[in-house]
Amino acid sequence: MKLLVVEDDVRMAGLLRRGLAQEGWAVDVTGDAVDARHAVSSAPYDAVVCDVGLPGPETGLDWCRWFREAGHWTPVLMLTARVGVDDRIAGLDCGADDYLGKPFAFGELAARLRALLRRGETARPTTLVNGPLVLDPAEHQVRWHGEGVELSPREFALLDYFMRRPGDVLRRTEILDHVWDYAYDGTSNVVDVYVRYLRNRLEQAGAPEVIETVRGVGYRLAVLA
Repeated sequence: MKLLVVEDDVRMAGLLRRGLAQEGWAVDVTGDAVDARHAVSSAPYDAVVCDVGLPGPETGLDWCRWFREAGHWTPVLMLTARVGVDDRIAGLDCGADDYLGKPFAFGELAARLRALLRRGETARPTTLVNGPLVLDPAEHQVRWHGEGVELSPREFALLDYFMRRPGDVLRRTEILDHVWDYAYDGTSNVVDVYVRYLRNRLEQAGAPEVIETVRGVGYRLAVLA
């Protein structure tokens, strides 16, 4: 799952990137509204965390309003030091889905993002199902024939992407773009390494080799009966 953080405070942006990456998100960070416009126009995101107090003439509220008027309905969580009722109303009226005051506990931020995912941009299913393989994005759980499968955050994010595209051949560059953030240079075989990790985890749980290699192209998640 891929997340955009729009935050000009370098320290806060770094904390958000590290914390959310540990939760299994691929996190891109921009520091102002202009860069955020370019980001959402060039890549799909599952959610956006945006600070209200951005530098320049365009605030986070202005950016969120533009985002909605441009036809984007990805969930948006606004961050701000202003926690008055009028401020919360302004944030929600500009198109935000949720509003969290600073300072905040990171656990609450993560929980609110999971709640937004359950609601989704469109009628997103609560769980992703491919035969006996079931993935719950909000609860961060994977089951094979009803039994839990333990995955690392990155393995979970990788399987989540495969589960959203069953039967499709996914190129390594596509997987890098969605599961890793754009700060990753893509020069190593990280996709191959993590596909191997994921296969091993699934095989240990009793699943057959459900992720197929398409030579010279990438990988495909088999459509299971």
